[in-house]
This record gives sequence, C-alpha cells and structure tokens, in this order.
Amino acid sequence: MQVWKFGGTSVGKPERMKSIRDLVTADDTRKIVVLSALSGSTNALLSIGEALSQGDKKAAFSKIDELFAHYEAFIAELFVTEEGLIEGKQIIEKEFSFISSLANVNIYTPRQDKKMVAEGEILSTQLFTAYMKEQGESVVLLPALEFMSIDADGEPEFAKIGEKLSAILLNQAEQVLVTQGFICRNPRGEVDNLKRGGSDYTASLIGGAIKAEEIQIWTDIDGMHNNDPRIVKRTFPVRELLFEEAAELAYFGAKILHPSTITPAKMGGVPVRLKNTMAPEAPGTLITSKISDGAEIKAIAAKDHITAIYVHSTRMLNAYGFLRKVFSVFEKYKTPVDMITTSEVSVAVTIDNSERLDEISAELRQFADLEENDRDQSIICIVGNFLADKSGIAIKILEAVKHIPIRMISYGASEHNISLLVDSVHKNEALEALNEGLFKFKD
Repeated sequence: MQVWKFGGTSVGKPERMKSIRDLVTADDTRKIVVLSALSGSTNALLSIGEALSQGDKKAAFSKIDELFAHYEAFIAELFVTEEGLIEGKQIIEKEFSFISSLANVNIYTPRQDKKMVAEGEILSTQLFTAYMKEQGESVVLLPALEFMSIDADGEPEFAKIGEKLSAILLNQAEQVLVTQGFICRNPRGEVDNLKRGGSDYTASLIGGAIKAEEIQIWTDIDGMHNNDPRIVKRTFPVRELLFEEAAELAYFGAKILHPSTITPAKMGGVPVRLKNTMAPEAPGTLITSKISDGAEIKAIAAKDHITAIYVHSTRMLNAYGFLRKVFSVFEKYKTPVDMITTSEVSVAVTIDNSERLDEISAELRQFADLEENDRDQSIICIVGNFLADKSGIAIKILEAVKHIPIRMISYGASEHNISLLVDSVHKNEALEALNEGLFKFKD
C-alpha cells in the first residue's frame, strides 16, 4: 500500500485530474490517494466566509454563484459520458446547497467557517471518485472525517487515526482509495482542519499510521530544489535528503513540503518521495532515514516575517535562571522561538509570529532590558551533513556572504542546519550569493 497526495494545482484543471487517474492506475500497487481542493477553491471559500463574517450576504452569495459556475464548467470538461455528467451535477448541486445553507444564517461562526472551507476537499474527492468510476476503475471514497482527528491542543491523534483507518481498510478491496486532505474532526466531533497546507500532513499521518510502503507528494515542481527557483537564477533538484534535512528545509521556508509532514513519516519509518505531475518520469526527491548522497551542503531555504528580540539581564554576570525566565514567557504566550544566540548576560531570539509581541515584551521588561525589536528580518537556513569532525563549512558560508550584514548566526545545535539572520532587504542577494558560493555549476 502506498499513499499518494496531489495538491490543488495538480487537480486544478479537468485535464490534470484526468492525468492523475492515469498515474494512479499505471501499476497494480494499491494506493490511498489524498486530494487537496481544486486550486483557488480554498481561497474562494475563505472569501465567502469573510463576507459572511462582515455581514455582507449579498457579496457572499455572489461569490458562491461565481464558484458554482467554475465547478459547472469543470465537470463539463471532466466527464465524458452523459451518466458521468449527471453524477457530477448531482455532486456539485448537493455541496453548493450545503454551502448556501451555511451562508443563510443570522450569525456566521468559526464553526461554520471550518465547515465551509472543508467543502473544497469534499468536492474534489467526490468528483475524482465519480470520474474514476465513470472510467471503470476500482475505486472507493474514504471520508477523512471518519478517521482523521485532532486532540484538544489541535494535534493529530496518531494512534487513534491508525486504529480507525486500519479497521476501515480491512473491509475495502478496491485498488484506489480516495480521501480528503486537510480536514478532520476535533474532540467535540466538529469539522476542523490541520491548518492550511495540511494535505501533505494528512498523507504523512496516513502513511505513517498504516506503515505504508511509501508516501508520494505530487506537486508541479521536480522535487525539492537546492534553493528557491523563484529568486535564484540557477537551481537543481536535490535527489536525496535525510528526514532531518527535509524537516529543516520545510520549516525554514521550502514551499514544496508542509513543515509538519516529515514527523509522522519518520515515526512510521516510511520514505517520502516528492514527484512532479508535469514530469512524472523525473526521479524527484527521496526523503528517508539513510541516503547514499553524503554531500556536505544540500540546500538553502529562507523564512520571512521574522522579528528579532534582544534581551539583557539586569543582574549582570552569573545570572543563573535568566534563560529559564526568558523562555517561560514565550511558553506562556505559546510563541515558538526559531533562532537563539546567547552570551553571559544577553540572549537574542527570533520569532515568526508577532501576534503576542507586545505582551511578551512587557513581561520580559519586568526582569530584563530590551533593545528595540528588529522586524522585517529573514532567516536563511543552510542544510546538509555538518558533522562535528568536518571543518571549514562555516568559513565557506560566511565567505559567500561576507559583503552582507549578518544579524545573528546559529551553528552547532544541529548536525544539519546553519542559520543566518539578515534584514529582509538583503535576503535575495544572500540567497544568490550562497548559491554561487556553495554549489558547483557547469557554465
């Protein structure tokens, strides 16, 4: 059993959805196919919800009509028989009737908004399953809401997911099993989600829970690149990554993979392969626990919207307990810290969520002095195999960006990550300089 996930762009057009059918039926391997919403659908549903939250029903229903028209055009091209088209029409009419009922309320709540957003995945999976049946394929729809759940902290219930899904699979003989990414139930049994981008997470949770042979994440890019191809002139796909390396890259900005994806796969010992729906013959990127590629430096990623906070102890030297007090403040306000550098009397940290920054700063000032926070910073993460007995790696990195002001450096806490903090105005220049300085290209 393999788990294959296809994102919004991979199912965003009828011809692409048809190509997915060709991919998943190309061999005899049983597959659980996880689908995102059609590209643009989630944003459209969020926009409808926003209009309803503002009390603008007229705008909301106008957006609903516009989205319905898009799906009407979509099914007209997707299905090739009259029976298939009738089935497609019944699906969209039923789901848009539900969307309209959500909009026809006096007060639009967050609970209804989550139901609204879930409709994107519910529509895409029903339409794909109906199309597969029209083509005579062995297929069944497994509603994610029957097995995917989160706890009171919003964390997936890994063991429970595995138990429920394994029991469901015992009664299914079909070759292709289709399910929704992103959506789940919370402890109250309500429709909830794994946050945006969570379809990757769904695939990994399923694959890890059932100990799948492999998890494949299909996108429109040929694997994970060594740098951001939207910014850097010359990039190339990285063919092999360790779980730890991929996790660092995903967390620090590599857009092809959701940051949460790696953990469940690693827990289950299941390899993850990143593939390109536009070039299925390309090898993509394999992520696993052991690789043959021992290259020191693998790839670079960048994370924006970073704020740096500089904290100085008022007790001067030997201020034991200072770090504990500092980090207890961030814990209290549930704000994760990305980078840390320390000296005897000072600590500098970075955060990517400044929502509680004023409260954090006020509490820190009760026992420390704060410099003015540096906003609009970027973390540049260089990932590879940085074992302690290897020398010269940091020198190579700093030499490549010697002309760019560096605000912070984090090195030594991980064998796979060296991070630099720069002002965001220097980010693109730094990525290009590191690319040219650390990788060899044939001119």
